Amino acid sequence: MAIQDIYPTALRLLGRPVLVVGGGPVAARRAKGLLDAGASVTVVAPLACPALTGLSDAGHLAWEPRQYRGSDVDGAWFVQTATGDAAVDAQVAADAEAQRIWCVNASDHEASAAWTPAVAVVDDVRIAVNAGGDPRRAMALRDAVATALETGDLPLRRRRARPDATAGSVALVGGGPGDAGLITVRGRRLLGQADVVVADRLGPRELLNELAPDVRVIEVGKTPGHHPIPQSGINRILVDEALLGHRVVRLKGGDPYVLGRGGEEAEYCRQHGVDVEVVPGVTSAISVPAAAGIPVTHRGLAKGFSVVTGHEELSEVPARADHTVILLMGVGQLRHSAASLALAGLPAETPVGIVENGYLPNQRVTIGTLGTIADQAEAASVANPAVIVIGDVVRVSPFAPSHFKTADYSTTSPNAPRTPLTPSIAP
Repeated sequence: MAIQDIYPTALRLLGRPVLVVGGGPVAARRAKGLLDAGASVTVVAPLACPALTGLSDAGHLAWEPRQYRGSDVDGAWFVQTATGDAAVDAQVAADAEAQRIWCVNASDHEASAAWTPAVAVVDDVRIAVNAGGDPRRAMALRDAVATALETGDLPLRRRRARPDATAGSVALVGGGPGDAGLITVRGRRLLGQADVVVADRLGPRELLNELAPDVRVIEVGKTPGHHPIPQSGINRILVDEALLGHRVVRLKGGDPYVLGRGGEEAEYCRQHGVDVEVVPGVTSAISVPAAAGIPVTHRGLAKGFSVVTGHEELSEVPARADHTVILLMGVGQLRHSAASLALAGLPAETPVGIVENGYLPNQRVTIGTLGTIADQAEAASVANPAVIVIGDVVRVSPFAPSHFKTADYSTTSPNAPRTPLTPSIAP
C-alpha cells in the first residue's frame, strides 16, 4: 500500500495563541485566516504591509516590530512562517519542531511539518484541498468543489441537526418553466439542502429524482378544476413542517410571485413566525414564448406587454397589436378570451401563438390569428400547460407562417423584411 505522509484534519484554534513570522502579503492572508478561525494571533516582523498594520491598529492582532527570536514559539499552539527568507523560515520551523508545535514553512513545503490547504466556505461547510504541494492546483480544485456545492450539484444537506438549531425555514423557490437547467443557482442549492419538498405539478420535476432517499416530497399539484389540496392546506403544510425544524422548499413552476400565490404563502409563514425566503424564478410568461422564438417586446412591434390568466376580464387590456397580451392557464377560456379582445377592438388578423410544454421534449407551437386560433387549438387538441401570446411579436417566431413576415420589422437591416421561414404548423 502506498504511503502518503499527510493526515488531513481540522484545527480548532478559538482563543488559542498562534504565531505568524513575517510581515508581507502572504503573512497577512494567513493571519486573516487564523483570525477568522478565532485564534489569538501574534505577528513578529520588522516591517509589516498595510493589511497587517490595519489589523494591528484595529486591535485584531498583536504586532511586534522586530526580528524573530527563538523564544517567540514558546506557548504557541500553531506557527506560520512567511518571511520570504528561507533561512529564517527554516529556523522558525526547527524551533517549533523542537517543542512539538505544528508549523507551516512557507519557504519549503517538502520540509514543512504542516501544509495550509486551499480553503472555501459554503454555508457552514469548510472545504480544504491539498494537492501535493501545488497551491494553484489546490485552488483550482477548491473552486470547482465550491461551485458544485453552490449550484447544488453536490449534496449540501445536513444529516445532523445543528446544536443551535430551533425552528426550520421555508424557501419559496421558482423552478422556471420546467427544464431543470433553468432553475436559479440559489434555488438549486436550497433544493439540495431541503428536508421536505412541497412540489407543484409544473416546474423542474426531474430534479426531484436527484433528492436523497430520506427527503420527503409532498405533492400538492393542481390541475384545472381539480385542487386536491386547497391553498389553505398548502399554507398549513409549509408552516407545520417548518415548526418541526425542517428545511422546507416549496418548489413552484415559473416565478412564485407571478400568478403563483407565493405572496399568500410568504405572508402565512410570517404570520406564524416562520422564516421564509423567496427565490425568484424564470417566469413562464416570458420564458415560454422565448422557447418558440417569440419576444414579448420587440423594436418596431411592441413596447409593452400584459400578463393575465385566461379567467380574468380582458376589457382593461390595451386592444392593440403593438401591445403584447400573454395569457396563462388560458386554454379552456381561449374562445371566450379571443372574443373579448375582438370586442375590445383588436383586429381579427392579429397574430396569436400558443406554446405548450415550453422547453420540454414535447413542446409544441401552434400559430394562427385572433379569428382562427380557437378553432386551430380545438382541432389540434391543445392543452395546458400552455402560454398564449397575442400580438405582432408572434411574427418574429421562426414557427410563424411566411405570410406573417411581410411586415417591415427588421432591426438588423432597416426597411427590409426578414427572410421568410417555414412554419412548423400552418395556419
